[in-house]
Amino acid sequence: MTKENTRTEEFEFNGDKLITQIKELINKGNIRRIIINSEEGRVLIDIPLTVGILGTLVAPQLAALGAIAALVTRGTIIVEKVEEESL
Repeated sequence: MTKENTRTEEFEFNGDKLITQIKELINKGNIRRIIINSEEGRVLIDIPLTVGILGTLVAPQLAALGAIAALVTRGTIIVEKVEEESL
């Protein structure tokens, strides 16, 4: 039996590095959700990621991230990760 623990991490970004950072985070795995906040703290995009969605369904969100990266020079990436513990 396993128990899921959820934790969040925050990363600061500059607009030109946003997509690269997101792709790296997704490739690391165990990510349940990605939230992009503006420098003022407003949520710009909230992307839920579930097992099996990492592929063609993420492509439209990455396109939206490209538009956000062009408009926002700085902000925060909040990553919600799932860690499984054996009981």
